[in-house]
Amino acid sequence: MTKTGFVIANLFHKKTRTWLTLLSVVMAFVLFGLLQSLNLVFSAGADFVGATRLVTQSRVSFTQSLPMRMVPEMDAIPGVRSVMYQQWFGAVYQDNPQIFAFAVDPERLHETYPEWVMPEEHWNAFRDTRTGMIAGKLLADQYGWKVGDRIPVQSNIFPQKNNSKDWEFELVGIFDGQDEQWRRQTAGSIYINHAYFAEAALFGGGMAGIFVLRLEDPEMAESIAALVDERYLNSSDETKTQTEKDFQVGFIKQLGDIGMIVRWILFAVFFTLLLVVGNTMAQSVRERVPQFAVLKTLGFSDNSVLGFVLAETLALCLIGGVVGLGLATALGAVVAQAAGPMLPIAVDARVWMAGVVAIFVLALVVGLLPALRARRLKIIDALAGR
Repeated sequence: MTKTGFVIANLFHKKTRTWLTLLSVVMAFVLFGLLQSLNLVFSAGADFVGATRLVTQSRVSFTQSLPMRMVPEMDAIPGVRSVMYQQWFGAVYQDNPQIFAFAVDPERLHETYPEWVMPEEHWNAFRDTRTGMIAGKLLADQYGWKVGDRIPVQSNIFPQKNNSKDWEFELVGIFDGQDEQWRRQTAGSIYINHAYFAEAALFGGGMAGIFVLRLEDPEMAESIAALVDERYLNSSDETKTQTEKDFQVGFIKQLGDIGMIVRWILFAVFFTLLLVVGNTMAQSVRERVPQFAVLKTLGFSDNSVLGFVLAETLALCLIGGVVGLGLATALGAVVAQAAGPMLPIAVDARVWMAGVVAIFVLALVVGLLPALRARRLKIIDALAGR
């Protein structure tokens, strides 16, 4: 029997215990892969590579609006194809949770987001109808809305000039996404005409929460972002310009320090795994004390016995870790496909590198004490059961 075969045979000498421990390792590394990929998303710096749109917000917070006079100034920046402005409306429909509602310029929305698909006559109706509204297809299907319906909504931010927070809009179009990823994002979005909002709202009409810049060349993303922020530096309206992906991640971060939460969960997972695998290896070494004595009698050195135990621990962690990371990669692709750009996670090479390091560290930590015990065994004491 080869040394590798000997290690594997010893690993499975208690099959039920080994399989249960392997399952624990697999599940731990599935969680590790998914959570570490999420942690990388929230701890990553700005990434302008391949960006086709930039989002400009107030440097203080995206909840602080910016003046509309900035629109023509951004329009004039070389490399900017179109600029869309939008104001978060804070809409609530009936007794249902808040939906994503934005006041926008219809033509600028159409130009900046070609991913939204809708008949041209509906785009024209949205442009020409003061009280017009368009809704995502999945949202419209959820509530049974049809083009021509009058939709009553409330705004938890903006009252009308008569101090009422009750608004009513005419549904003039239902938009879909150009592909499956964008179709899923139509589940909670509506757009209203900013011109009507600015005219009817008690306050905030001359402001926009963010500006979205569609670029002519993605290679210019970083330079244009720097140019925009430099233009308004040391003014009363300082800006922060980032990619659409980074903005969405920052929006989710408003819920709390997601990175810290993920790190604490990972710590809890691996602390538990440390106890489980450590207990398995300690039991395994105790049960095979006579076997290690026989090995030493046959001429195997103390260090060889130590190596066998460490190799057994590494095999256990390596098999479970690789299977777990493989499953995490597959599940991560499913999650990324479902979440779209709102949560761009990926179990990539960085996660695998961290996973491999974790496998070796885990194997060393849980295997070292049992291996040292096997190394220190005295042949006579071991065979005598002492």
